[in-house]
Amino acid sequence: MELNDKLEILADAAKYDASCASSGAPKRSSLGKSGIGATTGTGICHSYTPDGRCISLLKILLTNFCVYDCQYCVNRRSSNVPRARFNVDEVVKLTVDFYLRNYIDGLFLSSGVIQSSDYTMDQLVQVARQLREVHHFRGYIHLKTIPDADPELIAEAGRYADRLSVNIELPTQDSIDRLAPEKNLHVIKLAMGGIRRKLDEKAAEPKAPRFAPAGQSTQMIVGADATDDQTILTTAETLYSAYKLKRVYYSAFSPIPQSPKSVPLQPPPMMREHRLYQADFLVRSYGFQVPELLPAAGNLALDIDPKLAWALAHREHFPMDLNTADLSMISRVPGIGMRNAKRLVDLRRLRRIRYADLTRLRCSMKKIQPFIITADYRPANDTTSSDNLRRAMAEKPQQRDMWAELPALA
Repeated sequence: MELNDKLEILADAAKYDASCASSGAPKRSSLGKSGIGATTGTGICHSYTPDGRCISLLKILLTNFCVYDCQYCVNRRSSNVPRARFNVDEVVKLTVDFYLRNYIDGLFLSSGVIQSSDYTMDQLVQVARQLREVHHFRGYIHLKTIPDADPELIAEAGRYADRLSVNIELPTQDSIDRLAPEKNLHVIKLAMGGIRRKLDEKAAEPKAPRFAPAGQSTQMIVGADATDDQTILTTAETLYSAYKLKRVYYSAFSPIPQSPKSVPLQPPPMMREHRLYQADFLVRSYGFQVPELLPAAGNLALDIDPKLAWALAHREHFPMDLNTADLSMISRVPGIGMRNAKRLVDLRRLRRIRYADLTRLRCSMKKIQPFIITADYRPANDTTSSDNLRRAMAEKPQQRDMWAELPALA
């Protein structure tokens, strides 16, 4: 098979892995050294920057052959999709050639499991080793790890890669037993724990060998079974605290031709994936806990974002006086992000906050009005029911159909 044909198949097969976005890679410059590629201090992301620039990774699989038969996976053993396989030299050549053509800034490399977990992991490591040691590639590298591979292979991967990911895919052992019986949640968590220990060792001893400076991430599939958002977010919250993950990525299940009957025939709403990203952001950055966002089993609302849903369910905190409330509570006001909350706290050290200050900070004024008090503003009628406020603020259906990788929350 020609290299271009392999690339077409294996780039398309990689699109289902959402865990390729990156951040936190160290700054490496090619200036004054024999090397190619460079990263900035904030890392490289396969996404769009605020000013609209696309920062790209070459995102491919080493192969889409796989010995596993995970029911939700397009590359499962029993799938009849076209198959292809790169050798190590081909992936290295593609990465270097694409970088020199200014197509990419780095590599995200995953793979189906072939022959054995150790053999597959060794192939992934060989790619990263050649890029770093032979071609002196200083661009970003993200490697997908095989959970039950030899820990020494995973440790070696961390010496070359900026980020490692161990995809959990499904949030409970019951779901894994039904849809991916050849996998084991305990083994996946052992691999995550091993990576965390290496990261902790490096943090404790700066002179220790380099190890995955951008940390580790994982992915969960949404809508492949009946697991609700509360369970998904609870699992994510546990992973963040137990394994110090940088990110949990959510990927809406995508039915494929001749899908088995064990998985749905229709995909979940894309807005559900987006709401999970928003809720995850609130847990990671705003101090929310999952029971606050979803006190009972079920899914997040699709018509309003999780922060607004929390505020409508806790009207006892509102309207909130921005001149007296503490930072953590101000950041929970719909329409005020963490950055603006800090700016408001700084401002009131100088003078009292006024309504115009929020306008100048470009807060979402329509969303913010029912929830705040300033020196010169109070809602005209702060007894409006939460149901009426929800109807007034609910996103229109066409808005709910839009999807963004990163949460637009304030």
